[in-house]
Amino acid sequence: MRTLFIGDLHLSAARPDITRAFLGFLEQDFSDVDALYILGDLYEVWVGDDLAEPFAQDIAARLKRLSDTTPLYFIHGNRDFLLGKAFANASGMQLLDEVHVTELYGVRTVLLHGDSLCTLDKAYQRFRRFRNLSIAKWLYGLLPQSRRLKIAAAIRAKSQRSNSEKQDYIMDVEHAAVEALLDATGATQMIHGHTHRPAIHALGERKRIVVGDWYSQSSVLTLTAAGASLSSRPLK
Repeated sequence: MRTLFIGDLHLSAARPDITRAFLGFLEQDFSDVDALYILGDLYEVWVGDDLAEPFAQDIAARLKRLSDTTPLYFIHGNRDFLLGKAFANASGMQLLDEVHVTELYGVRTVLLHGDSLCTLDKAYQRFRRFRNLSIAKWLYGLLPQSRRLKIAAAIRAKSQRSNSEKQDYIMDVEHAAVEALLDATGATQMIHGHTHRPAIHALGERKRIVVGDWYSQSSVLTLTAAGASLSSRPLK
């Protein structure tokens, strides 16, 4: 048996190649799959379940069919942190906390998107704290759809400009944050995405596994009782 992890697909109507790759991924044989975990940023941008585009609704229907036989779990990313219970239910996905601890094949494992570990990016962490406030989400949800779309576009443009000016190490996870979370959760294994830097890092007796993105390849982490392996396939 195996458990699959994906993240950072950044699905959007503007990238039909990623959507095709993902639908192809969902067509594989899942009969030996214990669960599929989606570690955030399934969508490029999400401004509310009521604004789900037709292609996103099609994805939801396909995920729902898979959920009839395979458990699906979702952790919010920084692009789709507003994805709500309505869309999750339509997709057959169970929403998990942003930091989720579980036992996988006898190994205590902590799962998360990963952006909270990029603690050297002070500006982003300030925005992240504000974004996660319940009142901020509530007030945003009250805005007209057109206003929400404009705000999301402005935030995304500002983020792209800011990231282009930052050094790579600032946008990567901080080792101290990784060690602190492992200590706090008692986990010996961490799995996350966000950084788009797929790798399996040995941390002494512990391990940090990073799931890759889908911008140019479909990155999948497979976990079994024997261990972990990363695979990727170029998009067509």
